Amino acid sequence: MKTGRNIPPFVYKLMLLAATIIWGFAFVVMKDSVDVLAPAQLIGVRFTLTALLMAAVFHKHLEGAFNKECLKAGFVLALVTFLAFWVQTVGLTDTSAGKNAFLTATYCVIVPFMMWALGQNRPTAANLGAAVLCVVGIGCVSLSAETLSVGFGDAMTLLCAFFFAAQIIAISRYSKRHDVLALTVYQFLFGGLMGLALGFATEPAPALSAVTSPDFLLNLAYLVVFASALCYVLQNVGLAHVPPAQGSLLLCLESVFGVVASVLLQGELLTARMVFGFALIFCAVVLSELGPQIAAKLSRRRNPDAAAALDDEADTASA
Repeated sequence: MKTGRNIPPFVYKLMLLAATIIWGFAFVVMKDSVDVLAPAQLIGVRFTLTALLMAAVFHKHLEGAFNKECLKAGFVLALVTFLAFWVQTVGLTDTSAGKNAFLTATYCVIVPFMMWALGQNRPTAANLGAAVLCVVGIGCVSLSAETLSVGFGDAMTLLCAFFFAAQIIAISRYSKRHDVLALTVYQFLFGGLMGLALGFATEPAPALSAVTSPDFLLNLAYLVVFASALCYVLQNVGLAHVPPAQGSLLLCLESVFGVVASVLLQGELLTARMVFGFALIFCAVVLSELGPQIAAKLSRRRNPDAAAALDDEADTASA
């Protein structure tokens, strides 16, 4: 595998690991920030500032991407991305950062089934097994022992996972025809405008003293500079030099760091049932990501003629 400029392969893996740590702690930062600024307004401000920052850094990529098709693709990406982050942030108002992190990670299990619904390859046995583990894990984490019902925050977080799955599929399709960095700028810009429009039309205006406080401004800077702009660069560069199976496994750690941050910074109390549920969800995500690749390797050894078909399924599941 080419690393370019003699950079050791492990550096790219460290990039992905760094992104997961930053994203993991971003769940806690978002939890604190949404107490100051309402969900849509917070997403609007965060995305707009991120778009301006990335446009300044990657302006050369925008020069050849200012056309109808690229703008349209950017708008579609912005819509699913805004809905994903907005619903996730709404969920944070009624659940813990740790539960929000793990329930969001279920998008990895959803992707193969959503692609199947769109006419792609049907899910593999690994995908089906991951789905079962995921459902049981969600039940352990989210169901109330008294009423056997899912709370509002957990339900919204599960809904956001569907939007994140749609975002991944959309990025996979559009990135083949358009400049990825230009798409990312449009994605944040249009998503930010959606958030500002919806937020200021439907949500109460924030207190000026709250949004200008040092704590909130530091949280916003973390979300814009690190959790949005920097992490997307780390992820894109890292995935370009790390095998998909390894890259997916590293990115799965985001949910783990989300729980770690919630426990360390917000004193979240974890029951044995929640920990067991988190473990099942994490195993489901890993199985969904790595299962098709493992099956393809085993099939290649036993039956080289059938390997190509399984490789296609593996690529689809890790898209």
